[in-house]
Amino acid sequence: MAVKLRLMRMGKKKQPTYRIVAADSRSPRNGRFIEIVGTYDPRPDPSEITLDNDKAVAWLRKGAQPTERVEKLLKVTGAWDEFKGNAAPAAAAPAPAESDA
Repeated sequence: MAVKLRLMRMGKKKQPTYRIVAADSRSPRNGRFIEIVGTYDPRPDPSEITLDNDKAVAWLRKGAQPTERVEKLLKVTGAWDEFKGNAAPAAAAPAPAESDA
């Protein structure tokens, strides 16, 4: 079963909001899904993205393939860098500069 991270359209007519879901690639866009990873609201400026980075990274490590738009959203939230191993750890602080005094 090929799993994809993709957008699922919600909301009223002409007022879309989206859920970011992990779903079987064979299921329809608004059909069955495995897990909700986050939400995306493109209408406000700037757009609102709510994403559980831990869930997203876990799905990516299991082999889930993001769609182009979801990959961009993952990059905005930092989950993509965390998955690729480029993210700076949150607990790591820069070392204090040593003085020669």
